[in-house]
Amino acid sequence: MTQIERVLIAADKFKGSLTAVQVAEHVTAGLHGIRPDLVVEALPVADGGDGTVAAAVAGGFERREARVTDPLGAPVNASWALRGETAIVEMAEASGLQLLPRGTFAPLTATTRGTGELLLAALEAGARTIVLGVGGSATNDGGAGMLQALGADLLDADGEPVGPGGGPLAGLARADLSGLDPRLAGVEIILACDVDNPLTGPHGAAAVYGPQKGATAADVATLDAALDRFAQVLAEAVGPRARECASAPGAGAAGGIGYAALVGLKAAFRPGIEVLLDVLDFDAALARADLVITGEGSMDAQTLHGKAPAGVAAAARAANKRVVAVCGRLAIEEEAVRAAGIEAVYALSELEPDPARSMAQAGPLLERAAAALAAEQLG
Repeated sequence: MTQIERVLIAADKFKGSLTAVQVAEHVTAGLHGIRPDLVVEALPVADGGDGTVAAAVAGGFERREARVTDPLGAPVNASWALRGETAIVEMAEASGLQLLPRGTFAPLTATTRGTGELLLAALEAGARTIVLGVGGSATNDGGAGMLQALGADLLDADGEPVGPGGGPLAGLARADLSGLDPRLAGVEIILACDVDNPLTGPHGAAAVYGPQKGATAADVATLDAALDRFAQVLAEAVGPRARECASAPGAGAAGGIGYAALVGLKAAFRPGIEVLLDVLDFDAALARADLVITGEGSMDAQTLHGKAPAGVAAAARAANKRVVAVCGRLAIEEEAVRAAGIEAVYALSELEPDPARSMAQAGPLLERAAAALAAEQLG
């Protein structure tokens, strides 16, 4: 085996344990324990969900902050990122489950207004390209709150603005998007996410993701009908394209905010990891590496469908670079992992099978896993 001289760490967060930046730090420490001479470059990555802004900042973007509305309507400080005229907006910062008190859900009333306010902050800063990373949301409102924050009128039968959340959309009577911030017309908006669900139906936002946000079976039925009403009224306002967008890939992302982005903001849908690799100039870092280490907390069936490790592996494979991975637990067959271009996986669960202890001791365990990786993979 040829000796490896340069390694690129391009891993996502270990959710609930380590940020992507911390993953890179612990992997670096483990590698250097075996090979102190090894040149290690870290480029933390994300797939559009929570951690996207942190990855962008680690990759050279400037962290910005705005005071916005959280999912329950309270004020909260939310981060976004800017480099030149490109902004990274992460909806989880303003409208994420992470902002709710533990054990609290609001499936019918949680709002995406704060995400719209983050977009306004990016417009104010002069952004001409905005990457809207969606995922980790607490919301099921189809992006209605986001559109309202940006100037759209969504009115009930009495001509009053509909209330926050997906539930009130059942009473939506009229929509007027002519008041949307005019600066949006001169901005390219990229919808970055890792799912391709439609807005409604058995594979839609409410049915698939509503239960994760506290929705009962009755809530799911209510939300699905309300989102269908939303699409119907928007079609009356802007034409049949609004109906077509309801079945487009990504429309059901993050409680349907993808739909509002596609219709109201004329966003272009792209897999989140592909977008992040582009804006972080991954190809240049890849060219310098002899080996790439990727990973995430749980490598499972979802990993191979648009998650960060699959995207990193695909890019590395196209450049004829070797790829290995680290993770908290491995829940897919090694054969499937190898088919995705990842030669080997080092899981913390192999060192500590108890999930609670593995998460609590993720840092030291990851250093041990990285040391094993170094001994076996670096030549």
